[in-house]
Amino acid sequence: VAAKPDAPAKIFPYEMHQKTLDNGLQVVVVPMPSDGLVSYRTVVRTGARDEYEKGHTGFAHFFEHMMFRGTEKYPADKYGELVTKMGSDSNAYTSTDRTVYEFDIAAEDLETVMEIESDRFMNLSYSEEVFQTEAGAVYGEYRKNKASPGFVLYEAVRKAAFSKHTYGHTAMGYVEDIKAMPTMYEYSKRFFSRYYRPENCTVIVAGDVDKDKVFADIEKYYSPWKKGYKAPRITKEPRQRKEIRIDVPYEGQTLPMISIGYKGDAYTDDDPVYAASILLADLAFGETSKIHKELVLEKQMVQYIGASPAMDRDPGLWGIWTVVNDPKDIDAVLARIDEAVIEYIRHPVSDERLARVKSAMKYGYLKIGRASCRER
Repeated sequence: VAAKPDAPAKIFPYEMHQKTLDNGLQVVVVPMPSDGLVSYRTVVRTGARDEYEKGHTGFAHFFEHMMFRGTEKYPADKYGELVTKMGSDSNAYTSTDRTVYEFDIAAEDLETVMEIESDRFMNLSYSEEVFQTEAGAVYGEYRKNKASPGFVLYEAVRKAAFSKHTYGHTAMGYVEDIKAMPTMYEYSKRFFSRYYRPENCTVIVAGDVDKDKVFADIEKYYSPWKKGYKAPRITKEPRQRKEIRIDVPYEGQTLPMISIGYKGDAYTDDDPVYAASILLADLAFGETSKIHKELVLEKQMVQYIGASPAMDRDPGLWGIWTVVNDPKDIDAVLARIDEAVIEYIRHPVSDERLARVKSAMKYGYLKIGRASCRER
């Protein structure tokens, strides 16, 4: 009798339990020892990608702000008071594909969080005056980001790389749309109604919890949430036929920054080619790579160098970035990056080095997880 093959190594050490409510809300519960602490995340599958209507970019990020403006039952001041009394940490962020709302709490406050979170996702309420105030704050945040040369470069690269797809703008949106945002009160309510629906969201609960009680309480608080998600009409990006090179001016003082983007695949967790691209980034441009040793340590031509595939829902950019110490070395650094890419196209990496990088990634992931638990 042939021996059964060994099961693949299990990296994530905790059991994940999943359930989908009748209204389409996905729920993930991860019980784990955490000394009475719980992390609570609500993921809305809406980001810059979903802003397909001309003149209306930036609204996914805008609602990251507005969601803290409260409801009739829990106005902003009462919501803030409850969060403060719990001694919890509540925050949010927006990316190309999603907006994530974060709570880190004591386990005893979990049901309270479910109540106030379900309420604001179902019943967000704000006046036109409040809307205009927050729209002004978003424009202020954009101007602050524009003071960063890294943001200026990132914004320009995305605009150059995507002529049709919505990845052509950042999560902040185009500046002309942000400026016009205070006039779009009625549109904002349509945006919220279209995307903030249960079948477009996932609630993740991890920590010192009982999964059966979590599922029961989620059902209690979220089942009244009505379906209504309307998928965006995303235009596919045409195939790029030749290299695009842009020079991006910056009004302040900065060392030269280089960003190189290769059109890559959409993220998926079951594609071996995508997984290989993650390894390639570390092999070719990580801290153990030849180019890092040469340009960062020996010749000191750059501040750092790194690479990473995009984890985007649609095909994005496999990026390489660096900061050059002397402008006269820009072309030499670009040529050396091209050499590194060609080297990995032509010559396979050794099994030994590949195994070392895999091991470092695996244990680095586990180390980060343990550190996060200790910090909390």
